[in-house]
Amino acid sequence: MMKSVPIINHPDYVAQIGDDHRFPIKKFGELIKILKKKNIAKDHNIFRPTEVSKSTLLNVHNEEYINKINNLSLTQEEIRKLGFPLVSSVRRRSFVATGGTVLASKLAVKNKLACNTAGGSHHAFPNQGNGYCVFNDVAVAAKYLKKKYKFEKILILDLDVHQGDGTAKIFENDNSFFTVSIHSKKNYPSKKQSSDIDIELDDGMEDEEYLSIVNRLIKKIESQDFNFVFYVAGVDIHCDDRLGKLNISEAGIRKREKMVINHFFKKKIPLCGVLGGGYNHDFDQLINLHSILHETCNNLLNN
Repeated sequence: MMKSVPIINHPDYVAQIGDDHRFPIKKFGELIKILKKKNIAKDHNIFRPTEVSKSTLLNVHNEEYINKINNLSLTQEEIRKLGFPLVSSVRRRSFVATGGTVLASKLAVKNKLACNTAGGSHHAFPNQGNGYCVFNDVAVAAKYLKKKYKFEKILILDLDVHQGDGTAKIFENDNSFFTVSIHSKKNYPSKKQSSDIDIELDDGMEDEEYLSIVNRLIKKIESQDFNFVFYVAGVDIHCDDRLGKLNISEAGIRKREKMVINHFFKKKIPLCGVLGGGYNHDFDQLINLHSILHETCNNLLNN
């Protein structure tokens, strides 16, 4: 019998930020459509999250900031840093998408693999949002898992083209979480934080060099006994991305996903995949690239 990877999705992942906004918010609605078309998402393996609870958020974010999002009361400067208009659908999306990563992580514990169709908001700090990230969903879910399952070591592997600066900051003094970020050196954010491992990439890097770096990184951390992995599978490394500075092909992204996910799957370490960034010039191509994460997980379950 075919096995199916649990896929988390909610219609409210698509907030009303205006059609002319540079963030491709509609990708979250279109991604679930292509996953259904590819027969990866079916009725029995699509899960709908609820809003993350305030008590779960408080493990990472401070109360004043949570209240500001809840009451839509950020200052103009805070809204500018966030990059989204602070409207009720953005508020709703932030709580639901974070709930989605929490749910995906719980399902990954049970099924070894699970994926959100959003998530990877790694620029959010405890007291502020940045770069299209309101709440740091992976940090929130990681803290939740540690409490619920008493996990001793959780890996957060961030392969988005931008450094996971918020995540690095949140966990800088906590040895229960191991943060890794492989990112473009000359890209946002201008002020980098210190992850446990940071690998900076030069502009224009191509498949072979990039995949070799990812492979060496996986071997380097292999001896660590992780209980769980969060994988931020940003596709903004693609050669056609508007905000990336790398030159990675679709084939390169497919190889990366297979390399990363297969490594932890073979070792029976549960993995929760989240989307991370993607800002391609070609919207259909962007949806296709994001779907590779879910497709790879699905293929592994059935090999």
